[in-house]
Amino acid sequence: MDILRKPVATTSNTAPFVVRSERASDVVAREALLDASFGGNRQLRTCQRLRDGQAPAEGLALSALSRGRLVGTVRLWHVSAGGVPVLVLGPLAVDPPFRKLGIGRALVQRALAAAKARGHGAVLLLGDVSYYARFGFSALKTGELRLPGPFEPDRLLGLELREGALNGAWGMVVPTGMAAWPQGKPRLAARSRKLAPRAA
Repeated sequence: MDILRKPVATTSNTAPFVVRSERASDVVAREALLDASFGGNRQLRTCQRLRDGQAPAEGLALSALSRGRLVGTVRLWHVSAGGVPVLVLGPLAVDPPFRKLGIGRALVQRALAAAKARGHGAVLLLGDVSYYARFGFSALKTGELRLPGPFEPDRLLGLELREGALNGAWGMVVPTGMAAWPQGKPRLAARSRKLAPRAA
């Protein structure tokens, strides 16, 4: 799709940056950026349970680069929100010296546009509504959803890319889609994965 193939360049007085699809050569720098942004215990976070062993949704792993250096990253993942197929966004990270250039905003906007162009209906994330409300995220339709670990309910946000896509979403959010192989070759996740029952 054109929206995924064309880099988007944004220029500031300090540094230009470009947003493009993630490449295999980005992985080492991406992991270092995530470690620096979220700490060494980031693998223990609740949302990581939705990413463990999974490959990102096709075409929805993005990198931001400034003069050839990776300075931002965002990826989206297939999940089921109580039986409703949606995406979950995250982690979103930007290198501290570049955080006032609009890179985070550009990554989120590009990711959401690409997700919509690919026909996805909704996106969830765990984050601050004060930041993500500008993209249309809210907690209006996430109150009946649960995550596989501790979380603050008011930080579980959703955005419908298609009207009504989150109607009836309730229960546990679980990973679906493609499982990542060690060599990076994804395979279809087992269809027999059962959804957890609705929390009482």
